[in-house]
Amino acid sequence: MRPAHIALAVLVAAVWGVNFTVIEIGLDHFPPLLFSALRFLAAALPAVFFVGRPKVAWKWIIAVGLVLGVAKFGLLFVAMDAGMPAGLSSLVLQIQAVFTAVIAFAVLGERPSGTRALGMAVALAGIGVAAVDEGTSGPLGAFALCVAAAACWGASNVLTRKAAPPDALNFMVWVSTVPVLPLLALSLLTEGPARDYDALRALDRQGAGTVVYVAWVTTVFGFGAWGWLLRRHPASTVAPFSLLVPVFGMSSAALFLGEGVSGLRWCAAALLVGGVGLASVNLRRATPDPGPSSAVDPEAGPAVHPLDAPAPETVRVRS
Repeated sequence: MRPAHIALAVLVAAVWGVNFTVIEIGLDHFPPLLFSALRFLAAALPAVFFVGRPKVAWKWIIAVGLVLGVAKFGLLFVAMDAGMPAGLSSLVLQIQAVFTAVIAFAVLGERPSGTRALGMAVALAGIGVAAVDEGTSGPLGAFALCVAAAACWGASNVLTRKAAPPDALNFMVWVSTVPVLPLLALSLLTEGPARDYDALRALDRQGAGTVVYVAWVTTVFGFGAWGWLLRRHPASTVAPFSLLVPVFGMSSAALFLGEGVSGLRWCAAALLVGGVGLASVNLRRATPDPGPSSAVDPEAGPAVHPLDAPAPETVRVRS
């Protein structure tokens, strides 16, 4: 890869990592399901009028929209609202690689190699260490919701592989149209019209900035740049840069939210990132890159910072 392309890959990983800190800030302004709905609404509009018609069947757009948009991001935002730290969320979601491999084996018959299976075992050990750490310092239920979000992400990866979209940005923009109404309906049912109305009425520049970031910067720019890189380089060359996401996620959470990182969490990070990296290694003879549709979406998250980052003291730290 050219230095400029490497810099772009690192920038996308940074954008996706800092995204978790922005979600945390946004949750101070919106109920979680409403925030997620606004994220997809802003990502879809007005981009949907500029990316052209969908390039895959609607059944795949709807399926990925429901599993990724409603289930994965809904669970993630609720988990973080319930106390799951931003930095830890960026780390735990990396277990999606294990869920992706397991679901691909069950549904597509893709048998993992011994190296990949070892990597998954190491990553699962990292999740166990992270669970022990969170169980002694935070709500274990929120941790479980985050793991469930990772499982939904794995399922959406397999659906995306089946859909094989030729244009990652076009696909993601159209997928973003699907979750808006279901998430709004769930928000009205569970969070209440009064709470949603109060959040929208109190909207300020920081709150609007979080929506802009998670929608346009994370989704439109992030997926657009990632797809651009995948069209020019093999997926095996680009995908490892996604391992930087939790590095930026934990660093930005420590910087802007004051989140501490315990020894157990560092141990979990080493196991998870190392395990996911090992699970991503392909020791077989290189084959022509099948294109961006084969790559696992490394954002976590969706989903998903103000345009002008607030000073650390202006951010309410969630305990």
